[in-house]
Amino acid sequence: MAAEILKTEALTLHYGGSQILNGIDLTARQGEVTCVMGTNGVGKTSLLKALSGTHPRSGGRYVLAGEAIDRASAHALAQKGVAYVPQGREIFPFLTVQENLETGFACLPRAERGVPEEIFELFPILKEFLARRGGDLSGGQQQQLAIARALITRPKVLLLDEPTEGIQPNIIQQIGEVIKRLRTRGDMAIILVEQYFDFALELGDHFTVLERGSKTYEARKTDVNRETLLAAVSV
Repeated sequence: MAAEILKTEALTLHYGGSQILNGIDLTARQGEVTCVMGTNGVGKTSLLKALSGTHPRSGGRYVLAGEAIDRASAHALAQKGVAYVPQGREIFPFLTVQENLETGFACLPRAERGVPEEIFELFPILKEFLARRGGDLSGGQQQQLAIARALITRPKVLLLDEPTEGIQPNIIQQIGEVIKRLRTRGDMAIILVEQYFDFALELGDHFTVLERGSKTYEARKTDVNRETLLAAVSV
């Protein structure tokens, strides 16, 4: 079985006095896509925020590439190899595509601050639009830019929050192909939060379903029954 890159045990998270995540155990392996699924408001985005350091977790164990992570900031986790593409993309609308890509340099040593040619192989449209402002791109192009910016950090773990949301079908297909290519490369674990059921089912190697902040279902692709997974996700 592929190497374990990220593991949580009994992870909890609070917003103020409200407990949002209740003891989540999650494992992500190199060269695999782990899909986190469930209806709106069950804690999927909160889980990615906890894993990326953008919201402090309340308790539980978090191990990244064999290292126990205590209270690391988002910047520190990015330096350790966690790249996060949030829902809504959060690109800089007044910066050019080139400048947006270069914001990914912040967590890299100076000697590694460059845009690999592979970025433009994965997302050819970005090469054409390097001088265009991020805010002038379509939603799908902005999503491609957000993923490309994350990949510049050479991550061990790529966190993707709803990458198909509000995007035209042809770009959804392109993003799916990129995720497949990254998985085949085999040097990172991908954690995908996704509402588009068939997209997740096609790409996932491992499935975790959340309901009200708790894990209610888990299975590997080889053991998944489509109807059972759909029923678990639709609760």
